[in-house]
Amino acid sequence: MTKYISAMAAVAIAATGILSPLDASAFTRAPANISDTVPSNVVQVAQQKTVKEKFKRRSVYFKTDEAPGTIIIDTNNKFLYFVDGKNRATRYGVGVGRDGFGWSGVVKIGRKAEWPEWRPPASMRAREAAKGHKLPIVQEGGPDNPLGARAMYLYKGGRDTIFRIHGTNQPWTIGLNMSSGCIRMMNKDVEHLYARANVGTKVIVVGPGNRQGKVNFEDNGIDLLRTIFGG
Repeated sequence: MTKYISAMAAVAIAATGILSPLDASAFTRAPANISDTVPSNVVQVAQQKTVKEKFKRRSVYFKTDEAPGTIIIDTNNKFLYFVDGKNRATRYGVGVGRDGFGWSGVVKIGRKAEWPEWRPPASMRAREAAKGHKLPIVQEGGPDNPLGARAMYLYKGGRDTIFRIHGTNQPWTIGLNMSSGCIRMMNKDVEHLYARANVGTKVIVVGPGNRQGKVNFEDNGIDLLRTIFGG
């Protein structure tokens, strides 16, 4: 009997040694869709699974000549502003186009969609195919869709620019230059903006080439009372 108990104890100890690493890894989930080609500094951000404090939604003191309801996107600093009124705006952190995919201009929201389907352009599918990544022609909306919970489609002269303001299933990319030109937001933020920005909303994208023309805006920091209590 003693030998039987000793043998069982040995098996239990051995099993613990074998299973412990597996059990530990089961509680450490890697962020979705991080390819082997992502730079190491970006992977470090992904592993943190948090968005920097400065990129969280805030009410700010904001000076601009633009009318309330206008969206201003500062691609250099990775902020999107929704002008609430005189000297007031809501600031959101965003992810923007990577090198070679940045842009600027004045556009409008042409249409909106909840849990939108994703139709990657043929040029994107070809580009990714050359890297060994096969993209779908159409991906239905849902939690795994790269466009996230909401999308606002940006139009110029009545035509789709192929750029969008949208959510993301990779929130760790907020504050980074990672997209193919679209403006990414955390899902909770894009839902908040979506409820406020109507079709026809003017969107000024300040970025490479200065094609947005002259636009005056100044972020004077957090409006603590509005941030805490709303309004």
